[in-house]
Amino acid sequence: MTGLYLGLLLFSLAGLVLCDWRWKIALFDNARHTVLVIALSVAFFISWDISGVASGVFFKGDSNLLVGWDIATEIPIEEVFFLTLLSHLAVIAFRLAERRR
Repeated sequence: MTGLYLGLLLFSLAGLVLCDWRWKIALFDNARHTVLVIALSVAFFISWDISGVASGVFFKGDSNLLVGWDIATEIPIEEVFFLTLLSHLAVIAFRLAERRR
């Protein structure tokens, strides 16, 4: 089952991008702004993770669902894709709320 979590994250991210493409919500409405917001939020949360690991609050643990690649000590590669998915979803929710107003 190695890589299952990453596979599910990529599948979910692809579905989110397809919905965004279909209804031109964020990325396909204003790509530069959306990519900037997602990149900044991922960078913020990665730095948050790094400080959490340094203080001993966060740790990776053992799981056979992870690929095994770390971007930093105790931070698996899956974290980047999770944060990207979370950030893109937040941007879409914000843009949909804006449209509803």
